Amino acid sequence: MTRFSVQIGLVGLGAGACSALLFALMLSKSVVAIGLFYLSPLPILLVALGWIHWAGLLVYLSPLPILIGALGWSHWAGLLAAVVAAVSLALALDNFYFLAFLISIGVPAWWLGYLALLARPAGTADEIEWYPPGRLVVWSAALGALMVLIGLSQIDEATIRDTLRRAIESMLRTQMRVPPDKPLELPGLADPAALAMVLPPAAAALTTVTQLLNLWLAGRIVRISGRLRRPWPEFAALRFPSTTPIALAAAFGASFLPGTLGHAAALPAASLLMAYAVLGFAVVHGITRHLPSRGVVLFAIYVAVALFGWTVLLMTLLGLIDAALDLRGRVAATRKPPPIPPV
Repeated sequence: MTRFSVQIGLVGLGAGACSALLFALMLSKSVVAIGLFYLSPLPILLVALGWIHWAGLLVYLSPLPILIGALGWSHWAGLLAAVVAAVSLALALDNFYFLAFLISIGVPAWWLGYLALLARPAGTADEIEWYPPGRLVVWSAALGALMVLIGLSQIDEATIRDTLRRAIESMLRTQMRVPPDKPLELPGLADPAALAMVLPPAAAALTTVTQLLNLWLAGRIVRISGRLRRPWPEFAALRFPSTTPIALAAAFGASFLPGTLGHAAALPAASLLMAYAVLGFAVVHGITRHLPSRGVVLFAIYVAVALFGWTVLLMTLLGLIDAALDLRGRVAATRKPPPIPPV
C-alpha cells in the first residue's frame, strides 16, 4: 500500500485545484441549478435557461484530475484532490459547494480510483490479481444512481416540472423564432410530468457513462505517462459479477411500485441497464475479433449509437443475452482452432 508523501501531497493539491476550476466553470446564481445539472440528461436544457455557457460543459471533466492523481500516484492523492477542490469551491463561492462537490464528484471519483488500483496475490508470489474491470463498471452504475438520488432529495417535483417547461419553451422559441412577447403553443407539452418522471432515470444512466468515460480517459492519460501500475484491461473480456442480473431484476421490479420507492428503484435500474449496454459493446468487440472487416463494423455501430441514440438499447439487449447465454463463449467455440504450423 502506497504511503502518503510530499509528492503525493503536491499532486493532490494540483489536481484538486484543477478539478475545482473545471467545476467552477458552471457559474450559477441558484443553488437549485447544481442539483438540476446532475439530474439533466441534456445539458442543453441548462444552456437554454442561461445557467451555464458552453464552456461550462467542461464540468463533466471535473472528476478527471482526481482520477489522474489516484491512478497515477495513490488514492491518497485522489482523496486530497477531492477535499482541496471542495474546500476551494466553498471558500470562493459558497459553503454549499463543499458537500455538493464531494458528493457528486469528489468521493465517487476517488472511490473508483481507489478500487482500480486494488490488487491481491494470485497463485504464486509473482502473480497479481487486479480489481476486475466489470466490477468497476457496476460500481459506476451504483454511484450514478446514488448521486441522482441525493440530488432528487434536494429538489421537489414541482421545481423539476417548472424548470423543464421553461427550458423546453425557451428552446422552442429559439427554433421556431417566436418572440418573447407572443404566445407559444406547446402541443403535448402542457403537462411535463411525464418528462419529469423520465428525467431522473435518464440522468442516472448519463452519470454512469460520465463516470466511465472519465475513468477511461484518466487511465489512458496515466498509461501514456508510464505511471499506470496495473495492466490495461481487455475490453472484449469484460464480465460482470454473478449477482448483477439479480440486482437489475430486483431494481426493475421495484421500479413499478407506487410512490417514492418506485421512483428511487428506477434509478439503479436505469444505470444498470446502461452498464449492460457497455457490456454489449464488449460483446461486439469480442465476437468480431476475427472478422476481416472488424474495424468497419465497430465504426458503424458506434456511429449509429452516436447519431440515433435509441440503438444503445440494442447494445443493452446484447449485453443481457451474453450474461444469460454466454454469447461470446458460444461464438468462440464455433471457431476452428488455428492450423498447426509444419515442423
